Amino acid sequence: MTGEAAIQAGVVVVVLVVSVLVGRVVVGTLLRRVEPGPAHTGVLRGGTWIGMLERLAITGAVLAGYPEATAVVLAVKGLGRYPELREAHPDKRSPAAERFIIGTLASYVWAGGSAVLGALVLRAVS
Repeated sequence: MTGEAAIQAGVVVVVLVVSVLVGRVVVGTLLRRVEPGPAHTGVLRGGTWIGMLERLAITGAVLAGYPEATAVVLAVKGLGRYPELREAHPDKRSPAAERFIIGTLASYVWAGGSAVLGALVLRAVS
């Protein structure tokens, strides 16, 4: 591996870590500010892990030059969560749906921003 390739690999790793782990803190903080009470147990279980994986997928896809994959990630997440969101409150507005939308948008914005900044750094070191 050449020196330039090693630097590029390091940049990619750092950008992915920032996207996934710092994004977890940012999105979690935002959700606590929007919904300051205790989290509802059992509603949208696994959201933290799903959020980290979606940020990894989005950031990785953009860095790899395939930003269209973001639409695939969004579709898979939406289709996977739809039955759970529908059952949570079938007759009225669902707090789970609101949390899902806010968390998803915050997560996607963070992942996209991280990826764009990472792509700019990669371009600068190339």
